[in-house]
Amino acid sequence: MENNNSSTQSSRATMGAFGQIVGRFIVAAIILGITAFFTPGFSINNIWSLAMSALVLTVMDYLIVKFTGLHAMAFGKGFVGFMLAVITLYATQFFVAGYSISWMAAIVGALIYGIIDYIMPGEQSM
Repeated sequence: MENNNSSTQSSRATMGAFGQIVGRFIVAAIILGITAFFTPGFSINNIWSLAMSALVLTVMDYLIVKFTGLHAMAFGKGFVGFMLAVITLYATQFFVAGYSISWMAAIVGALIYGIIDYIMPGEQSM
């Protein structure tokens, strides 16, 4: 009986982690779309580019957290978090077709992304 309980708890934990990742992806796509709309010099051509760029940003943020322990969030994480957000926003254009951003737009976009991410309801950490 104990083994069955532990496997149920394990599957719930796995689904919880998966749910967090999916939730973070959806939130990242919404925030990224809003950020691109309000930031001059930042464009995302279509919904597929938006989805791919949100996926790339989510994976890059996850890897940065996994290897360095630092979050690539612009708001509330200090200068290092802000610079990581700028770099990840800028670097995403090299992985996603239909996504383009200038350095200046990445700086402004990181500010907008961070503010919107901060005010979005729910916990968005992994």
